[in-house]
Amino acid sequence: MAAGEAKKVEVEAATKDIAEEKAIVPVADDSKAIVAVAKDAEGHKGSSERDAYLTKIMSEKRLTLINAWEESEKARAENRAAKNLSFITSWEHAKEAELEAGLKKIEETLEKKKASYKEKLKNKLAALHKSAEEKRAMAEAKRGEEIVLAEEMAAKYRAKSEAPTKLFGLLKA
Repeated sequence: MAAGEAKKVEVEAATKDIAEEKAIVPVADDSKAIVAVAKDAEGHKGSSERDAYLTKIMSEKRLTLINAWEESEKARAENRAAKNLSFITSWEHAKEAELEAGLKKIEETLEKKKASYKEKLKNKLAALHKSAEEKRAMAEAKRGEEIVLAEEMAAKYRAKSEAPTKLFGLLKA
C-alpha cells in the first residue's frame, strides 16, 4: 500500500512538474503555445494516453539526468587523470633536475680532482727537472774537477819528466 501511495505522489508531482514546464517553456509564437495548452486541456481522450505521455516524459527526463550524470563523471575522470598526469610530469621534472644536479656535482668534484692531479704531476715534473739539473750540474762539476785534476797531474808529470804509472786506468807502465 505504501508503494502504491508513493507512486501516486510521484505521478502527481510529475504532472505538476510537466504542467509547470509547459507553462514555463518559452515559445516564439504565443498563439501556438495557447493552442498546445488548449489541445491538452480539451483533448483528454483517456488517462492511458496521459499516463503514456507522462511515462515518456519521465523516461526522457531520466535519460537526460543519466546523460548529464555520465558527462559529469567523465569530466571528473578526465580532470583526475589530467591532475595525475600533471603530478607525474612535475615529479619527473623534479627528479630529473635532482639527478642533473647530482651529475653536475660529481663532474665538479672530478674536475677538481683532475686539476689536483694535474698540479701534482706538474709539481713532480718540475721536481724531476730540478733534480736532473742538479745531477747535470754535479756531473759537470765533477767533470770539471777531473779535468783540472788531470791537467794538474799532467803538469806535475811534465815538471818531473816522468811518465804516468797508470794509462787509462787499465795499463801500467
